[in-house]
Amino acid sequence: MNMFELIRRRRSVRTFDGNPLRPEDAEKLLRFAESIGTPYDIPIVWKLLDARADGLSSPVIVGTDTYIAGKLRRRPHAEEAFGYAFEKLVLYAESLGIGTTWIAGTMDRAAFEKAMELKADEVMPCVSPLGYPAKKMSLRETMMRKGVHADSRAEFSELFFDRSFARPLSENTPCREALEMVRRAPSAVNKQPWRVVVDDRQAYFYEKKSKGFVDAAGWDLQKVDLGIALYHFACAFDENVHLSISDPGLSAPDDVEYVATLIAD
Repeated sequence: MNMFELIRRRRSVRTFDGNPLRPEDAEKLLRFAESIGTPYDIPIVWKLLDARADGLSSPVIVGTDTYIAGKLRRRPHAEEAFGYAFEKLVLYAESLGIGTTWIAGTMDRAAFEKAMELKADEVMPCVSPLGYPAKKMSLRETMMRKGVHADSRAEFSELFFDRSFARPLSENTPCREALEMVRRAPSAVNKQPWRVVVDDRQAYFYEKKSKGFVDAAGWDLQKVDLGIALYHFACAFDENVHLSISDPGLSAPDDVEYVATLIAD
């Protein structure tokens, strides 16, 4: 299955069938996680966690006790690096038939951070349960998906632009598939904060800021979402892209901030 099909098929899973993660699948996932690199070259430490052994809980997860979490040092672009890497892991899990969902808030964060042995200069942005999806979603999961319109996405013309924010990009663009992969990316409460200006083989990624996503220490959860979008775009080129963080200086709306540029090789 190619990456576009994986992205199209994958959904967040919060209701699992109760069967424990097979040891061979757990080993594959952890080995794969430890091999992941990002364009930012920021190392991430990964760990499989057992909810019962580690005293973990999330009120939105049913039918599995296994989680995976990653931690990294707080430094510039750590958010984007984590989003890029975690989404790569999530899609690999999907290829193995393993369900996942990004969890940043609906968990006992203190317990997870203790299990990850988090240091003062480190952050554990998100975790995901791991398991095999149940045949039917729980009522709670169904209501959660409806609440954030999980199956909806913004229009192409709202997200993508031709050389400047003044011109929406035509869907007939040669890089349409790459941008459609970006459009289908998951994001916190489905805010879809990415905006992309395309200029030939360069794609300038911006964050459309919303209130409530930056913590007291300056960690911006929406930049994690931008990391996911960057990975989806890179997938269309088998990750044969070059990343730049040199602001092109385009005129942008007041609530929109430059994040990165991907250049297709």
